[in-house]
Amino acid sequence: MPIRKALVSKGLLSEEQLAEAERSHNGDQRIEETLVRNGLITERDLLEVYGEQYGMPVVELNEGDIDTDLLTLVPSQIVHKYFLMPIDRGDCGVRVATCDPNNLYALDELRTIINMPVEPVLASRPDINKMIKAFYGVGGEVLHEMVRERDGVEVIDEAGVDSSDLDVQMAQEASVVKLVNEILVEAVDQRSSDIHFEPFETDFVVRYRIDGILHRANVPAEIRRFQNAVISRLKILSGMNIAEKRLPQDGSFKIKVHGREIDLRVSIVPMAFGEGAVLRILDRTAIKLTLPELGMRGQTYDRFVDLINRPHGIVLVTGPTGSGKTTSLYAALSMIVSDELKILTIEDPVEYYLEGVNQVQVLPRVGLNFARALRAFLRHDPDVILVGEIRDLETAEVAINASLTGHLVFSTLHTNDAVSATTRLLDMGIEPFLVASSLEAAMAQRLLRTICKSCKEEYVPEHPESELPPDYGFQAGDVLHRGKGCRDCRGTGFAGRRALFELMTMNDELREMVVQRQSASQLVPVAKQNGMRLLRDAGWDLVREGVTTAEEVLRVTKV
Repeated sequence: MPIRKALVSKGLLSEEQLAEAERSHNGDQRIEETLVRNGLITERDLLEVYGEQYGMPVVELNEGDIDTDLLTLVPSQIVHKYFLMPIDRGDCGVRVATCDPNNLYALDELRTIINMPVEPVLASRPDINKMIKAFYGVGGEVLHEMVRERDGVEVIDEAGVDSSDLDVQMAQEASVVKLVNEILVEAVDQRSSDIHFEPFETDFVVRYRIDGILHRANVPAEIRRFQNAVISRLKILSGMNIAEKRLPQDGSFKIKVHGREIDLRVSIVPMAFGEGAVLRILDRTAIKLTLPELGMRGQTYDRFVDLINRPHGIVLVTGPTGSGKTTSLYAALSMIVSDELKILTIEDPVEYYLEGVNQVQVLPRVGLNFARALRAFLRHDPDVILVGEIRDLETAEVAINASLTGHLVFSTLHTNDAVSATTRLLDMGIEPFLVASSLEAAMAQRLLRTICKSCKEEYVPEHPESELPPDYGFQAGDVLHRGKGCRDCRGTGFAGRRALFELMTMNDELREMVVQRQSASQLVPVAKQNGMRLLRDAGWDLVREGVTTAEEVLRVTKV
């Protein structure tokens, strides 16, 4: 029975849908592939029908199922050319996953090359693609072609020859463009926040930062031969000077992946064995712009919402780089934006654009810094001002003056906890009475990884006294949770992140202590009496709820 008829007989497709698909079919691909592409059937449904028609089993691929000894037996060019993935040795020969059982020529060619029987099984295209990238490397097909094209060609640069023109030519070649594109797309698919290109003496390493942790990307070793072309390609995309290899450079560019616009900020720094690059990925559609989605809840949420609706004062968010401070402030602005409020921001850079908010980016080369923009903002009749970061005394003074003259000011500081925000401002040189009268609240935050829902399991710790600190308050019989590691979380046991918050709101007692220049450690007990919960305590709540692990809380809250 033809595949299309089998789909109808199994109730996966109606006669009308099939007729419409046949009328619009252009003949470039098989009609069943068109049905999948148009969303009329799922690939899994098609594979099940293929399996019945051809007598092939349908399998789900996991990295643990792959016999790595076979990888040297099956050439990468065959894997990429025909989209096949060797799995293991079965009773009938080498088991090979394919999503196209009609391509008998591919199986025959593989059988001839390895000189062994081949047993085809069916797997989905995303599964096969994931395994190829995991075991043969991102961009492996492209690099194979590039190496083959350049075998026997040697470029000599020892005599001081200016190779900038050659770098430009190589960077613009379709193969290099495709290689860089594949690395970028893979990073977006893996939910990376940063991509690191790192040159070493004998290697050129690509790493992705996923959920705050760096993971080495599986790219073939041949990429080392093309590191200059890859860096030059990034320079071209970012509008940098290709010929300048002695000084750091910064730039940015945009790409479109899966219909989403992605902004990338690029930093290139000369290192001992070439230039290194770091790309920050800013996915506007992926950002969560509501405080509950970020993890804020309960009394902390109620108090913070009250703060952001006040008419004046300063609200500071503190924490290390990458702790989500800017995201929290964007979430706050998105809650209060309205036709009745004039909201201005000065940022370095503008990471995400918010509807109804006037956003300005600092431009140091023309003298536009935080302090200068703030002074100009005060002549624009604002209600709310966001300052990307208070870095120096001048910016701090202007921000405080703005808050004292009837404006609500949001900003960030780099401190470890909420109470240290007051001492940091004093250390900058701000008068204590100004800090006490202007600061409404300071909120510290961290991002911690959450347990993967696909492989989450319960367990009772065997030695709680050594696994958990005393402040956790472990009771006999308490059940904890962890991730076993699966394909969805790349074996880490974690998938996604959420924020921990430590909110200190000012009262008369705290203001008086600030005026007296009392230390952060002296402020903590009073702040806790006023309702502040420490980051560690908020983390233990998530451990008890099975959201994360004790190890993760200790990792992000250690001092």
